[in-house]
Amino acid sequence: MLLAFLLAGAATAASPTGDRPPGEAASIQSWVDAHPGQMVFVPAGDHVISRPIRLTTANSGLWGPGRIIQSNAEAAIVEIEGAAGVQLRDLTLTRAAGAMETTRFGVSVRRSSNVVLSNLQVLDNWGNHAAVQVNECNDVRVSDCLIQNYSRIAVDDRTASPLYGYAFNCIDGHGLQVRATTAVTVRGNRIIELRMLPTPELKAKHLLGKWIKKNEQKGRVMSQKTWDAGYTNNWHQGAAMQVTGPEVTDHVQILGNYVENAAQGIDIHADHVIVAQNIINNAFMGMKAMHGSRNLVITGNQFSKNDLWSIGLMPGASAHAAAEATGAKRAAGANVDGYTLIANNIISDFGYGNAHWIWEQEPGSVAPIRFDRPPLPENPALTDVLIQGNIIYDTGRDQVLVDGKPRVEPPRYRYAVRVEGGPNAPRGLRFSNNLFHPGTDGVSNIELNSN
Repeated sequence: MLLAFLLAGAATAASPTGDRPPGEAASIQSWVDAHPGQMVFVPAGDHVISRPIRLTTANSGLWGPGRIIQSNAEAAIVEIEGAAGVQLRDLTLTRAAGAMETTRFGVSVRRSSNVVLSNLQVLDNWGNHAAVQVNECNDVRVSDCLIQNYSRIAVDDRTASPLYGYAFNCIDGHGLQVRATTAVTVRGNRIIELRMLPTPELKAKHLLGKWIKKNEQKGRVMSQKTWDAGYTNNWHQGAAMQVTGPEVTDHVQILGNYVENAAQGIDIHADHVIVAQNIINNAFMGMKAMHGSRNLVITGNQFSKNDLWSIGLMPGASAHAAAEATGAKRAAGANVDGYTLIANNIISDFGYGNAHWIWEQEPGSVAPIRFDRPPLPENPALTDVLIQGNIIYDTGRDQVLVDGKPRVEPPRYRYAVRVEGGPNAPRGLRFSNNLFHPGTDGVSNIELNSN
C-alpha cells in the first residue's frame, strides 16, 4: 500500500498524463517546462513525438515505464544541454517505422555535469553517429542500459584529411560515444547490433569498401597500392563504445559491459582509463587504444570471436611529443601512448567471428594482441606496457570428433602477439606469466621481453 501511494503521488506531482497518455512532444515538454528542477514521470504506453524532448534545467529529468517513439528521422529523441544533475531512468526510447534510419542521436548530452542515464532501452536508432552521445561534459554515469541496433549504411568521407583523401561506402555508427568528457563511468550496459552484420551479401549489395570520392593528392598515410585500388577492407566502421577526445577525455571507467556484433568493441582515445570485466563477443576488433592514450588498466576482460585483433595498442596521428612555445604558438604537453597495464584477460575463439572471411586474406595483420608503430614519423612510439597473466586460447585444438578422433584445426592467427617494427617501433614491452597458445608461425614475431 505504501509503495502504491508513493508511485501514485509521484505520477500526480509531475506527470504529463492527466487521464490519458501524452501524444505530441508538447505534452511531455510542457510538463518538463512547467516543473523545472523535477523528475517528470512518463507512464506506461506509447508516447509518439516529432520533436526532441529537451532537458535544460538543473535537476530535471524523465523516468518511468513509458515508451517514447520519435516519428521524425531528422530529430533526436532526448537532448540534455547545459544542465547539471539531469537524470533519464527506466524509459524505452525508440523510433517509428520509416524514421529509424537517421543522422541524429537517440540521446544527446552536451555541456552538462552530474548526469545519470540508467536502465534505459535505446532501440533502433540506426545512425552514422551514435545512439547515445555524451559531449563536453563532466561527471557522467551510464549504467544498466540496453542499446540495440545502432548502425546503418553510410559514407565515411575522409577527403578533408590530408592523411587519407578519399570517401567510401561503409557500415557506420556507434552505440555509445563519449567525447571531450571527464569523470565518466560506463557500467553494466549491453550494446548489441543484430541488423548490420558484415556478410558477403551485405557487402555486395551496398558496394561496401568501394571509394566514391578521391582527392588528386594521395593521403600521407596511404600506401600507393591501396590508393590505386580504390578500395578499403575496413568498411565495417563504428564501435559499440567509443571514448574519444585526445588530450581532453580523462578518468574513465568501463566496467562490466556486454558487447555483441560490433565492428570495434571498445575504441579509446583518452587517458587514465580502466577497462575491466567486460565481455566483447564477435567484434572484429575487441578493443584498441590510440591517439595518445596513456595510463590504462585493461584487466579481467573476456574477448571472444574477434577476427583482426582482441587487444591493440598503437599511436595515432594525434599523438605528439611535448613542444616549447615558439612565436605565437603555445607550449604543448606530450600526448603519448603507453604506460599501461594489460593483465588477466582471456582471448578465445579468435578468428571464429563474422568478419573472419574479410581478414583471412591478410594474415600479417591478424593477431590476438597487437602493438603497432605510429603512422607518421613525427608521432612518438608506444612506450612501456606491462603484459601479465593473460591467456590466448587456440580454439582450433579442441574441435568435434571425426571417426573417434578430434578434428584439430590450425590456429586462425600466425602469431599470438604481433609487434610491428620499423621507425618508432613499440618499446619497453614487458611480458610475464602469460599463457599464449602459439599461432601457425609461433607465439610472437619477435622475442618477447619477459624481464
